[in-house]
Amino acid sequence: MLVFLLVVLILLWFFGYIQINGLAIPNITLFSINGHIITLWSLLIFLVIGTIIGVLPNPFRAIASVFFVLWILSVLGILAFAGLSSIIVIAIILGLIVYVLSGLG
Repeated sequence: MLVFLLVVLILLWFFGYIQINGLAIPNITLFSINGHIITLWSLLIFLVIGTIIGVLPNPFRAIASVFFVLWILSVLGILAFAGLSSIIVIAIILGLIVYVLSGLG
């Protein structure tokens, strides 16, 4: 289950943040909070990361929850560093890959 969710998260991140010429994937705007646009891709990534946090054991759940809160704050524009939300999603993906490959998951 965790490997499947990891693959889904990687695909959502890849297609949500990286634009490929010739591949038109619509970036649907759902709503705006504090002048920052929340897209369908952000909402789907939110749901997948929330599900992953529910699957992880306790010490890893706490670490992932901290990254999750930082990601939410960066998407909403409260932590306004350029590219921080992408960096945090990459950190979550790399952490999950190390967790799965270490044999704990």
